[in-house]
Amino acid sequence: MAIAKAERLMNLALCLLGTRRPLSKRELRGSIEAYLEAFGPGYAAASGADSGASDNAPGSDDAFNRMFERDKEDLRELGLIIETVESVDGETGYLARRDSNRLPPITLDVEEAAALGLAASVWQQARLAAAASGALQKLRAAGMPLAEEVYGSHSALETRIPVHEAAFEPLMLAARDRRPVVFDYRKANSARPEQRHVEPWTLECWRGHWYLAGWDRDRKAERVFRLSRITGKVRSRGIPFTAPVPDHVTVRETVERWAGETATGTARIKVRADHGYPLRARATSTRELGDGWDELEIPYGHGLDAWLVEFGPDVVVLEPAELREQVLDRLRAVAKG
Repeated sequence: MAIAKAERLMNLALCLLGTRRPLSKRELRGSIEAYLEAFGPGYAAASGADSGASDNAPGSDDAFNRMFERDKEDLRELGLIIETVESVDGETGYLARRDSNRLPPITLDVEEAAALGLAASVWQQARLAAAASGALQKLRAAGMPLAEEVYGSHSALETRIPVHEAAFEPLMLAARDRRPVVFDYRKANSARPEQRHVEPWTLECWRGHWYLAGWDRDRKAERVFRLSRITGKVRSRGIPFTAPVPDHVTVRETVERWAGETATGTARIKVRADHGYPLRARATSTRELGDGWDELEIPYGHGLDAWLVEFGPDVVVLEPAELREQVLDRLRAVAKG
């Protein structure tokens, strides 16, 4: 069904772009194969056909009108500029002028081309790899300079964002298509997963982990979910969103806060010598304790407990007591399996 709709939209766009004069609904209905197959050649009153024919019944006209309006709005959302023109006899016509829908020439210098190439290389382990590679090939065929002209044959930058979670692809597609999803999610301090109904907004990567930000329909609040804690399959639902989607900057700030990037205080921890280098990089002060341990002060925010648990026995929380208890709760949950 998705392929049939895409083909129908493509044919409608080609008709609107290829005409020199506005085309009426009747003319479009008689020109596009998908409309002909579904509704017949046109309106009975306009074509002079027998009004009793099933494909020209009033219900067929109403169904065509609804489909045409949806298709027209879908094309406009995709960026096609469709003009509505009323003729001298009062009939409404539609066309998409080529000069209004033609993109300006793409001009990139070698530094901009290098940035695009670097961004495309990020997705080599994900579904976007083929799309990114194809886009670069088209730009290079149009004359875009190669990134190697900036850095030589060996680039100093090898950026990769690992995408190992099976939930990444279905969540990415659901966020793109604005479709709610259902999945089982195991919190770090819980031994068993719970079912969550979420309207996905976006996926963000922090400290090498992927997070989903969205609207939790059961809790009626925004939530952030770490993809590695999603168990089983992600199932999409063919129902609309119930909550407005905030802008990307706001969503990114939400993920930062939940991933512990926004500090609200300071934590004091013990780290085994020659361990915990990511923690040491964030430390505001470091003091040797002896016996193979160092004391660190690091910014404390939401999600720090989940990060500290990853270091296992090489990290001990000294204060605050709240953070220490959160880490212990997570370790107990891991011990329970």
